[in-house]
Amino acid sequence: MLVVAALGGNALLKRGEPLTAEVQRKNVQAAAVSLAAIVRAGHDLVVTHGNGPQVGLLALQGAAYKPDEAYPLDVLGAETEGMIGYMIEQELENALGHDRPVATLLTQVVVDPKDPAFENPTKFVGPVYEREEAERRAEGAGWSIAPDGNKWRRVVASPKPLEIPDMRVLKLLLDQGVVVVCAGGGGIPVLRRKDGSMVGIEAVIDKDAASALLASQLGADALLLLTDVDAVYRDFGTDRSRPLSELTVGEARALDMPAGSMGPKLQAACGFAEAGGISGIGRLQDSLAILEGSAGTRVSAG
Repeated sequence: MLVVAALGGNALLKRGEPLTAEVQRKNVQAAAVSLAAIVRAGHDLVVTHGNGPQVGLLALQGAAYKPDEAYPLDVLGAETEGMIGYMIEQELENALGHDRPVATLLTQVVVDPKDPAFENPTKFVGPVYEREEAERRAEGAGWSIAPDGNKWRRVVASPKPLEIPDMRVLKLLLDQGVVVVCAGGGGIPVLRRKDGSMVGIEAVIDKDAASALLASQLGADALLLLTDVDAVYRDFGTDRSRPLSELTVGEARALDMPAGSMGPKLQAACGFAEAGGISGIGRLQDSLAILEGSAGTRVSAG
């Protein structure tokens, strides 16, 4: 099977961990072991990943520049694709004993400049703060902020992905047996001008939505949405919570899930399941078991 595995930001950088290269490297090593099991089981693999903490970190570093000299979010997204992709590529090659080639592709994704998301920022980026500090930073930098659990974070526009213009290159790599790391952070957000040329725009595309689009356009057999939670839970965070091993698309869409966390994963899983693919949500370390249906939550057309 051709499997698209989407690594959530929390799977690569756990909540509260420092945003250091050493910490990220350690988490990527663990991720690579789990992903390598999919390849060793005989499947072809495409890996996507989140970048919320990392793109927020680069934006903070950019605050050292004058306001008109700071790099825009599309450029920061490209930087994170290279940074995280490099680590995943290297550690996955190591985990596979260099038996399969692995390549990272900077991936542009076309969005609509009139997407309503630009008027309603929802995508979390950067580290978490106490509310007072978040409000102080927001006032100084012109951020939008929102609660993330019991903390606060910066939020930015997250427009819907419409097109992946690099699809031809992706297919060429897959045809040659390459394990591909791509569409990091949802891809680099770009606009297509009337003359066909492209230009970047300030946004961060939802990684799960981009991964579902990617999986559909590649004709993948399975989409795995991997995070730090072992399954989708009903009444998560309460004493009534319970894991859900199987959901139909209708049942999944009826669940009330947070827009900044499990909500986008369920939406992406539903879209891909409706197209006839296998959609699974669960822990990164359980990736092969989720694919085989013995762990996580499986979303089906019903």
